[in-house]
Amino acid sequence: MTTTLPSIPRSTVSAFRDPESLKPNTRERLLSLDVFRGLTIAGMLLVNDPGSWEHIYAPLEHAPWNGWTPTDLIFPFFLFIAGITTHLSLSARRARGDSERAIRNQIIRRGALIFLFGFLVNGFPYFTWGDVAGITDPTFLQRVGDRLLHWRIMGVLQRIGLAYLCAALLTFRTSLRQQVLTIAGLLFGYWMVMTVLPVPGEGTIGALLLDFPARTMAAWTDRMVLDWSRWGLGNHLWVSSRTWDPEGILSTVPAIATCMLGNLAGRWIAQRAPLSERLAGLSAGGALLMMTGLMWHWVFPINKSLWTSSYVLFCGGMAALTLATVMWIVDFQKIRGWTKPFVVYGLNPTIAFVGSGIMARCIYSIFTVTVGGTRVSLEEGIYQTFFASWLAPINASLAFALSFVLLWYGILLVLYRRNIILKV
Repeated sequence: MTTTLPSIPRSTVSAFRDPESLKPNTRERLLSLDVFRGLTIAGMLLVNDPGSWEHIYAPLEHAPWNGWTPTDLIFPFFLFIAGITTHLSLSARRARGDSERAIRNQIIRRGALIFLFGFLVNGFPYFTWGDVAGITDPTFLQRVGDRLLHWRIMGVLQRIGLAYLCAALLTFRTSLRQQVLTIAGLLFGYWMVMTVLPVPGEGTIGALLLDFPARTMAAWTDRMVLDWSRWGLGNHLWVSSRTWDPEGILSTVPAIATCMLGNLAGRWIAQRAPLSERLAGLSAGGALLMMTGLMWHWVFPINKSLWTSSYVLFCGGMAALTLATVMWIVDFQKIRGWTKPFVVYGLNPTIAFVGSGIMARCIYSIFTVTVGGTRVSLEEGIYQTFFASWLAPINASLAFALSFVLLWYGILLVLYRRNIILKV
């Protein structure tokens, strides 16, 4: 019996070989890219702003350490879409005739500004609003000084800025083969550093310490670079641990690979081929990445805080499959009646992130009110009065988070209607 295999369209086979196929289709505007980014931003607000951190549905919490939940997909999804839009943006600038120097300067400027925005949000309001250790009645200058000593350097926006900067420069004038080899080098190199090398002061290799957050090679690197207490200049690590940072120095290296995977996806999406073929390729690539990440998980566990190589591949594959699904619904089937809220979110991600971060700092920590004779944060007062008073705690917490998401949709909708879009 003879079996005949279906033929593969030539445009699919040669998509990465034919330079003409990689030129962006300037007439095509994929609404799904804005929708995907908007879904990611809305999801970020939902998981970052519950009514009570004691009462959260499991899918809206991060995995305790190894493993993943839907919440653990949000950050890599954002880096993935950043990689896609980077390729499309730089290709459009080249098509307009911008010089390579101007494009490179824009990359550096944008990466630096994103990092700066995150750094400034971390420091807000630039003084310690609570108790100052060792000082009973601190002056304002002492509060400012104490804040400087505990100002976290790294963070989500900082990682996005660094990953974008490095990924854009690494894909700026390199071939597909060079980019794939770079991704492989970053992921395998990180794996080796985290598992094969002995961790200073621990007396054993990193592979035996991956289950101990404060004892990994990444944690040691974070303390060496970000903890300045040995010089009397304070500890600038994540306040909840003081011994390691979930957006630390070493773990930012594989995050660059996440952004570069998005760049490859953007390269595929931008080719001149039927949308159905691009969707098929994106789905197949996503499934392959997910499978590879799950297999790697056996020896290098999927872990968001460490941003392990298996996590990069698994989340990159999940992002590709999710984007392909959104593209199929929005741009292929033209089912768009539900998309406007997410387009509104997707067009102003920087304002949404920075603004919501400042608002959260104000209502969760700085502003206080009196409820039942007790002084509590403004957020706690709102939560207890309008949600917990009539809902079960876990539902009240979710309702508060949804209200926060809707509030920011209203703010961004006003900006959208006035065509106010912050472009970094």
